[in-house]
Amino acid sequence: MKTIIEPFRIKSVEPIRMTSAAERLELLNEAHFNLFNLHSEHVLIDLLTDSGTSAMSQEQWAAIMRGDESYAGSKSFFELEERVKDIFGYKHLIPTHQGRAAERILFSVVARPGMVIPNNNHFDTTRANIEYQKCEAVDLVIDEGTKPELLHPFKGNVDVKKLRKLIEERGRSKIPMVMITVTNNTGGGQPVSMANIRDVSAVCHEYGLPLFLDACRFAENAYFIKLREPGYEDKTPLEIAREMFSYADGVTMSAKKDALVNMGGFIAMNNDEWAAKCRNLLILTEGFPTYGGLAGRDLAAMAQGLSEILDEDYLRYRLASTEYLGRHLDELGVPCVKPSGGHAIFIDARAFLDHIEPLQLPGQALACALYEQGGIRSVEIGTVMFGKVNPETGEQLAAPMDLVRLAIPRRVYTQSHMDYVIEVFADLAKSRDSIRPMAFVDQPPFLRHFTAKFKRL
Repeated sequence: MKTIIEPFRIKSVEPIRMTSAAERLELLNEAHFNLFNLHSEHVLIDLLTDSGTSAMSQEQWAAIMRGDESYAGSKSFFELEERVKDIFGYKHLIPTHQGRAAERILFSVVARPGMVIPNNNHFDTTRANIEYQKCEAVDLVIDEGTKPELLHPFKGNVDVKKLRKLIEERGRSKIPMVMITVTNNTGGGQPVSMANIRDVSAVCHEYGLPLFLDACRFAENAYFIKLREPGYEDKTPLEIAREMFSYADGVTMSAKKDALVNMGGFIAMNNDEWAAKCRNLLILTEGFPTYGGLAGRDLAAMAQGLSEILDEDYLRYRLASTEYLGRHLDELGVPCVKPSGGHAIFIDARAFLDHIEPLQLPGQALACALYEQGGIRSVEIGTVMFGKVNPETGEQLAAPMDLVRLAIPRRVYTQSHMDYVIEVFADLAKSRDSIRPMAFVDQPPFLRHFTAKFKRL
């Protein structure tokens, strides 16, 4: 393989502060072993999330200067609307300050207590916003998607048989919509095939159910289809994206991922009635329909980011550089979700720390050890994030998998940064048996991973 080079030059730099292991242990204690509580200045390489952490391009910064800050009818909104219609093809655009606001507004409009919303896998805010409406978020990813070590080109696919069974058992009236997350973040950043999107769409049309895509990493999913699905190798990412969205009735999107901005999101759809209700709720909680809680400069940067994200040179670099990290960790014997995802590498913490039981939080233990060892911040995606508490007994229930996500910000780190991450894991692999289990000290009822407190046992 040739060396992976970044398809850009660096024009501005941000200094990184070095810390010692002793200092980092003290900081972990002060943060109650929750990496969300760390100050960013104390993090050497920040792989907590790829959301809102991208480096914007010179054209995006130029767009920010051109942003129209008019309260109503901003030129920047209409530029964004034109770009969204060009890629996604939907009639209505409803901007929001980020993806979770889009989810909250949409589910407030379409969902009622006791309803069920299926998906391949709901991520944290999606699930929380559904559950806040007293609905059930059901995961229907294919069985291959729950086996980290198994190779499969599209582990994010929805199990169509399970979807049909759910509709028959629960009834059409109990399901306001069906969702597919592309790529499937919870399951390891794994893509969804065009054939699967088409098959799910056919089932939805059969039962008269709207299909929405959680599209925050749609460009990465489109490029995976180009690389892995027969018949798409000669199509452009834009052509593939347009076909993906043609099978759905709308999208929610956190633009902080594949629109390369630090803040923003939107809902796009064709349903006139839903769109009107969403706009009314938007005005109540976010802002006027042509700014939706965003400054005009943010709308302008988002429009430009959507123009850049489907560039094939960028997508080739993005997926290859993520795969580079995964391949080298695999060579060290670090168990990862295979194949590598688009935006992140997911470590199988349950396998890496097989001396720690699932209810002793192996993912959180590994994430804290990674920070203490090398100043690298990651995030647990497992029993902390998705485990449940039995409401009657108070018993903790483990999640299906315990993963640690290394989410790579777009256009931020170089190959040498990833080489450092690999070296830190090489050291951790030698001392993995000394990594101690963990337990909750305090936890909130929703999205507990953001603010929970932990201790080492």
